Amino acid sequence: MANLWNKFKNWFEEYKDAEEGLSNPDVVNNRQLYAKSVKVLSSLKDKAAIYEKYIGIEKALKDAEELLSSDDEEIKSLAKEESALLKSQLSELEKQAEEILLSDVPDADKDVIMEIRAGTGGLEASLFVSDLFKMYSRYAETKGWKLEVLEANPTEIGGFKEIVFSLTGDKVYYYMRYESGVHRVQRVPITETGGRIHTSAASVVVLIEPEDVEININPDELKIDVYRSSGPGGQGVNTTDSAVRITHLPSGIVVTCQDERSQIKNKAKAMRVLKARLLDLEKQKQQNALASHRKKSIGSGDRSEKIRTYNFPERRVTDHRINFTTYRLNEILSGDLDEVIMPLLTAEKELLKDVS
Repeated sequence: MANLWNKFKNWFEEYKDAEEGLSNPDVVNNRQLYAKSVKVLSSLKDKAAIYEKYIGIEKALKDAEELLSSDDEEIKSLAKEESALLKSQLSELEKQAEEILLSDVPDADKDVIMEIRAGTGGLEASLFVSDLFKMYSRYAETKGWKLEVLEANPTEIGGFKEIVFSLTGDKVYYYMRYESGVHRVQRVPITETGGRIHTSAASVVVLIEPEDVEININPDELKIDVYRSSGPGGQGVNTTDSAVRITHLPSGIVVTCQDERSQIKNKAKAMRVLKARLLDLEKQKQQNALASHRKKSIGSGDRSEKIRTYNFPERRVTDHRINFTTYRLNEILSGDLDEVIMPLLTAEKELLKDVS
């Protein structure tokens, strides 16, 4: 168990450093550093508490075992009972620590940028994008997360060809990381007069929003265009050149933003999305390089993978990666997304136990 507790010792020291940092004027007066320290404290609080309890039990156990060599039989008997109790507590604590370790996910506390795009199905697919966006918005509310729309491309019937938004809060990436992939909907479209069930699709991408220090972009590698924003069907919604298109020349990534009336605000939002996509591109390269050494995971991570089906006639939601089905479609679309997310997290822990 030495490796287990060494990991917790590192977390404990990191927690103490962050705690100490909050009394440092340089940290307190730097909003970014202060927010980072607060987030570290929040994410490591339970791990630090576990390690402190471990240290306490270890010390008490050492003291009890020293008394086992006493000449006083009564003291020796009490020490034996105390030692047995402490060993039982330590064993239980080790189980808790292992459970926390299995739940430990790199970047778990990172904020995310999500992109939902209409796939096959035309206007019905755009309506499904709107349904998914509402589902994630309501789920964010239940978690106390902040949602900010970064870019939206609406259609004339109330859907979206594409919508990009950020989620900020506690353990956002931990809960949202398995939402990337193709989501299918099976229902009778509002444009269908014959009552036939159609299958449409939307793709979801979950990107980690990087810290400023993680992504350094050379301004010379950017091509920035400005133009007038437009609404559904090309309808003009702005008389000034406030919309922004940024092209990252080395990667070919293109990001647009026209939601704000301010060109400066649109550029700032577009840069956030660009940085997230560049970080994701780098992580994808790393994952591909380590593909043969990776542990099992839920799904392939391929964004063209069909991950979930929402069947309206049967009120059924099926996650194809773990063969999980529930008949609470209305509740899930109303924001009760833990209904499908928690089984994914449980399945992940089981897989990790199998390969650990």
